[in-house]
Amino acid sequence: MNGILVVNKAAGLTSHQVVGRARRLLGLKRIGHTGTLDPDVTGVLPLCIGSATRVAEYLLDQSKAYSGEVTFGYSTTTQDASGEVVERADAEQVQALTEAAIRAAFQSFVGSITQVPPAYSAIKIDGQRAYDLARKGTDVEIPAREVTIYRLEIEELDLTAEQPRVRFHVECSKGTYVRTLCHDLGVQLGVPAHMSALVRTRSGPFTLEQALTLEEVEAAVAAGTIAANLLPLQSALPHLTRHTIPEVLERRVHNGMDLTIKRVLPNVQVGTLLRIETRAGVLLALYRVTEIVEGETRTKPEKVFKD
Repeated sequence: MNGILVVNKAAGLTSHQVVGRARRLLGLKRIGHTGTLDPDVTGVLPLCIGSATRVAEYLLDQSKAYSGEVTFGYSTTTQDASGEVVERADAEQVQALTEAAIRAAFQSFVGSITQVPPAYSAIKIDGQRAYDLARKGTDVEIPAREVTIYRLEIEELDLTAEQPRVRFHVECSKGTYVRTLCHDLGVQLGVPAHMSALVRTRSGPFTLEQALTLEEVEAAVAAGTIAANLLPLQSALPHLTRHTIPEVLERRVHNGMDLTIKRVLPNVQVGTLLRIETRAGVLLALYRVTEIVEGETRTKPEKVFKD
């Protein structure tokens, strides 16, 4: 069994627990997820089944989209609602928040920004998870990283509440911490804030509309229809240039031999990764362009899928 199973993760489960549950339901060991979701976060968690585990790294690199909520009034150790309170705003700070100021702050985070991820995160420091060190009381210094916010749009504001809340939609690059974004919005506005809710609505090309709950996965397994819910490997790679080959070349690709394409492919340069597929649309391999000379595109295999 090979393919992508898009799961709608429920609150209270770690991504690792979702993988474990899927392994038991499907009776397979070769399953991996493509980007950790915190236990309190729900939404899209693509699982790579069988040979699809070999495309997981390319899915990790793709952008994500979320529906979130930031609450102003206090900040926490984890930058979300599960942490201990670090700082509280006074009534005057909260009352000074205006819609215009909030909208301006949101707009200022669009584009390339620098974040310092929270100490309570899965980032590794000297081989150990930052959250493990933080829980032991060890001072954790995490280097700043550059990420990109492609879109950040306010969906709803409630400034009349004792703790004002703003619901928003964000599309961002890999490595972006939305809870840090919420915390940093508070810093910019001068009012402590934290992320109070988050749903991942898209991971790479996969959306919430495609996702199954674990209960639905279990029902599909029981009904013998789970295979129909698996998406093909190439569905994780829509951003890669597709090149189809005739049947006569399939064995060459299957054996991992170099491939020379007798033309210059459009919008392709040295270093470009190609999806090599049959004319029937079956993904055979990923090939890297090594040379473009004398009207030819020369490539070498990076990954061959033999299952």
